[in-house]
Amino acid sequence: MKSSDTVELLKECDAGVKMAVASFDDVLGRVRDSNMKDLLEKSRQNHEKLGDEIHSLLGEHHSGDKDPNPVAKTMSWMKTTMKMGMDESDATVADLITDGCNMGVKSLRRYMNQYRGADETSRGICGRLVSMEENLCRDLQDYL
Repeated sequence: MKSSDTVELLKECDAGVKMAVASFDDVLGRVRDSNMKDLLEKSRQNHEKLGDEIHSLLGEHHSGDKDPNPVAKTMSWMKTTMKMGMDESDATVADLITDGCNMGVKSLRRYMNQYRGADETSRGICGRLVSMEENLCRDLQDYL
């Protein structure tokens, strides 16, 4: 059970990181404020770095990665396209990223509860990802 829960939690974290990076890619070219752009670029880099760690751990468990749910990814892209089409402001970007972070935190906490048998390393990775998302939400508050 422990190994299975570990792999499943890591896969969900992997999908979450990929979803976050795709979201950053969708909006970064539209950000006007240089400080906000730096914040998002740094967060994107931190997500990619954590994603590399996750891939390494999945490899140690002889498991492949997990892509985000295609429906969720498409819905996110559509929401971004629609909202940015109506208002291409930094406030809209902050709103979109904040919504994504909140959904990510909710999902990750649910997965930590679902995969209680996961090892401490994978639970720590998930906790770090939750913290990254919560911190980004806090940092974006000034742009809302």
